[in-house]
Amino acid sequence: MTSSAISANELHKSYGDKVVLDGIDLNVPEGTVFALLGPNGAGKTTAVKILSTLITADAGSGKIHVGGHDLATDPQAVRAAIGVTGQFSAVDGLITGEENMLLMADLHHLTRSEGRRIAAELLERFDLTDAAKKPASTYSGGMKRRLDIAMTLVGNPRIIFLDEPTTGLDPRSRHNMWKIIRELVATGVTVLLTTQYLEEADQLADRIAVLNNGKIAAEGTADELKRIVPGGHVRLRFTDPTAYRNAADTLTDATRDDEALSLQILSDGSQRELRILLAQLDTAGIEADELTVHTPDLDDVFFALTSNDPQPSLPSQAGQSKETAR
Repeated sequence: MTSSAISANELHKSYGDKVVLDGIDLNVPEGTVFALLGPNGAGKTTAVKILSTLITADAGSGKIHVGGHDLATDPQAVRAAIGVTGQFSAVDGLITGEENMLLMADLHHLTRSEGRRIAAELLERFDLTDAAKKPASTYSGGMKRRLDIAMTLVGNPRIIFLDEPTTGLDPRSRHNMWKIIRELVATGVTVLLTTQYLEEADQLADRIAVLNNGKIAAEGTADELKRIVPGGHVRLRFTDPTAYRNAADTLTDATRDDEALSLQILSDGSQRELRILLAQLDTAGIEADELTVHTPDLDDVFFALTSNDPQPSLPSQAGQSKETAR
């Protein structure tokens, strides 16, 4: 059984009358990516700050363990086991990329030779060797983010907190960052990621917790979360009005769109349900011109679970849908 890199029970945090975290539980297995997904103000950054010892949880919170260490009784051991890349870059633009790396090496009390060796290795790993002697202020956003993570890795942490690491990056830089994160996890590093990008959570995370109004609204794999939102369907389109009418008479439970000559049939999109539908059409001698399958995506989950309504209505479809042509 995989050990937990991070575990927290009944995590509470308030600022005055404002409740930021309202008793959340987290369990992050070693060597995985765990994503905290939620809108602005949901409590994602506050959770990261508590788990990385930057702020303390409120009285009444349960036990918190990070890297096998009790955060309340041994915060120094926790700090030695983790790396943190916050929303805002820790890069000093007035000095070079190499000097930023060597500064981190000094903070980790590495010898001069060891610091230079690790700095050179990480700069090469993150494709920053050519820019190493240039002031960090001249770096692009993607380069600064890569340097930021490289600085985080100087201490060889086994657990890394990435707080919205790709905010503001262009699509190419974002995909490069995803590649870096996957490579880190492949070496056994555990990543707790906060993000507002639904695609990012879908692409990277082994498990996702949707945080809303200080509570975890749902948690699971991306596929598990998608299954909690109904609204899957198959859509058939026709160009021949006669074929359309015959299909509508055969598929009596379908929702009709007479103007578009299309039928919508509730379905989870599984192979079994598609076989049954196609068998019905074959038996009736009906051939659709186009078949598309819609399955709920993380957009649907996000909008359903983070509604301002304190009790979002999951049976109704929320957000935009994705359709796959068949």
